[in-house]
Amino acid sequence: MDKTQPAQHDVKHRQGFALLITLSVLAVIIALTTVLLSYFEEVKQDASDTKALIQADIYYKNITNIFQGFKNKKTLFSVLYSTALPLQTPEGRFSLQLRCEPLYKGVNINWLGLENSAQKTAYISVAQELFESIAQDYNIQDPGRLQEMLLEEIGGENRWVQKEQSRLHQKKGIISYKQFSEIIDRYQFEVDDPEIGSVPWKKYFSFSPEADKVDAQYSSPELLAYLFDMDLSTVEEWTSLEELTSLVDKGTLENFIRENGGDYEKRKSILAGETFLEAAECSVRYAVADNQYGFRFEYIQGEAKYFEFYGKQ
Repeated sequence: MDKTQPAQHDVKHRQGFALLITLSVLAVIIALTTVLLSYFEEVKQDASDTKALIQADIYYKNITNIFQGFKNKKTLFSVLYSTALPLQTPEGRFSLQLRCEPLYKGVNINWLGLENSAQKTAYISVAQELFESIAQDYNIQDPGRLQEMLLEEIGGENRWVQKEQSRLHQKKGIISYKQFSEIIDRYQFEVDDPEIGSVPWKKYFSFSPEADKVDAQYSSPELLAYLFDMDLSTVEEWTSLEELTSLVDKGTLENFIRENGGDYEKRKSILAGETFLEAAECSVRYAVADNQYGFRFEYIQGEAKYFEFYGKQ
């Protein structure tokens, strides 16, 4: 029997899968390019802040329309999570870059403010324990005061966000990293804590009040190592295979945790498991003439929300 046949079959299978991913990338790029560039002629006038905001609204609506019309959401977002899509007119007068990342890849910061109940114990515990662990590891000077400020914002008191951001005052909870970072800035000003700026909050927490699970397959190695009490280098080695997923089957997160001595059951109730969560945070940077602008939005279960215009960059 020819023993090379199974190997050849595996190579062909891997090549076919890689081709499928490549075609998916091209389909997304073509769809976005066709729609967005068709609107360029309508908005290429002088890029004042007002007109730039109008542009952002047009791009926002058409990007989300493309998302809604794409049937295989898992394929779409798998591409967007791994690739920033640059779009540009041939003469270079217009350019746009779309980047998306999983919205629920961290522990929801809003879980710190959940009312104590038997159903929410696992959520409250993981958020509180993670916050305390970070406070200790990064030598935060007054974690009690920082948590107090966060809880006031989560509870809807909105004392720590700039008043001009009226949209944030209409929403209960922390809905974006920008909102969270303003609280951190005000804490640093009040306490004069030099260590707070070194904390990589995005590696551990997510910032959406609607997150009810952790999409752990996209979590940082640091968070996974913490959640499952594992060696960071072991997790980093496994997550590094993400770049090779078109050629290598790295297996499920659950199997990896169990095979390497992690306690998957302890965190199972807060994890999405293998379920695909249609929840993404997308940011867009676009240029007209010599000016750069940006905005962000969230796309959750077919609905776009929490649009934020960042203005001139």
